[in-house]
Amino acid sequence: MLLLLLLLFEGYLQHGTSLDAPQVPGPPDPATEEPLSFRILQTFSFANSSWASLQVSGWLGDLQTQGWDKVLGTMSFLRPWSQGNFSSEELKNLQNLFLLYFHGFIIEVQAFAHQFQFEYPFELQVSAGCTEHAGKASGSFLNGAYQGSDFLSFQGNSWQPSPGAGSRAQKVCAVLSNYLDIKEIVQTLLSHTCPRFLAGILEAGKSELERQVKPEVWVSSGPSPSPGRLLLVCHVSGFHPKPVWVMWMRGEQEQRGTQQGDVLPNADETWYLRVTLDVVAQEAAGLSCQVKHSSLGGQDIIIHWGGGNSVLLTLLCLVVIVTLLLLLVRHSCFKKHSSSRKALAPPTPSPDSPIGADAQGPRTPGHQLYMPQESWIKNRFLEKWKTSLNQLWRH
Repeated sequence: MLLLLLLLFEGYLQHGTSLDAPQVPGPPDPATEEPLSFRILQTFSFANSSWASLQVSGWLGDLQTQGWDKVLGTMSFLRPWSQGNFSSEELKNLQNLFLLYFHGFIIEVQAFAHQFQFEYPFELQVSAGCTEHAGKASGSFLNGAYQGSDFLSFQGNSWQPSPGAGSRAQKVCAVLSNYLDIKEIVQTLLSHTCPRFLAGILEAGKSELERQVKPEVWVSSGPSPSPGRLLLVCHVSGFHPKPVWVMWMRGEQEQRGTQQGDVLPNADETWYLRVTLDVVAQEAAGLSCQVKHSSLGGQDIIIHWGGGNSVLLTLLCLVVIVTLLLLLVRHSCFKKHSSSRKALAPPTPSPDSPIGADAQGPRTPGHQLYMPQESWIKNRFLEKWKTSLNQLWRH
């Protein structure tokens, strides 16, 4: 198995480019100045000495870019640009290398499980990859875990047991150190192949990775932590890229009690964050939520607590006042018009007149339409006015 792995690796190097690691292009979001990593995550689940399963995925930061088909033993590329600038032949050689490694790793673990005191069922996790910062390759890593706890790592050119992992991890590292060829392969993949692949996918996916979407920000109150206190909540949603700074402020002073939740993904591949502050109710006035993000061009978003409610209350009061004035003017005009019409109206005939008891005298079309219309307008305005007042007093 080791011989086949070495032969395949040599074939891969012959079809690759120089082992000198080229300069990695700038990060998708230079304003954040945060390292960006590409990593392969592997989870091996061992039920017993004859059955095991595997899950593999490739990640660029928080974005999954590759998957692994366990049945076909092939890589899947989840983005049009996630193959980077590697040729089809290079990708095929890498795929065969991974397939051989996954198969051999499972066999070797099952063979040494008793010696290493691995108790079935158990899981092994491996995270391996490289990072770049400020446009240059900045490091590589390989970390292993047993049952979800740190177990060992590959640092420089040697295997190191994790602190607290005990004698079992020391024994595994001692065995791995005997395989000098395996150590050379791991070092070359981490130090040369990974940075070159990372540079390629950053260049190929530049337009998508550099996408800037401004956040939407609003504030609300959460469940009261205790009597006399308020939980202020600042919601920041729809932003991209992920790095964001959010803080509850009083003027220029950051509030130490600010609590930030996890940055969660939205369905459209933007992000959402919830930031809270527990304060005494009387001290909430004057607080604001401040948001910094690369998409804002240095123009921070500041939302003041209570500002939105005050504006709404003011608008409602204005609506009520204007409605009352309209009703008063309308009512005054109606009274004047009614008085003038009565003065000009002909006398009402008596029941004994030839016109008959049911006759009401001549009516003009205007008189027939005005009264129902006036009544409808008054009722409609009064309805709206009462509804607005009820809503205002409820709040």
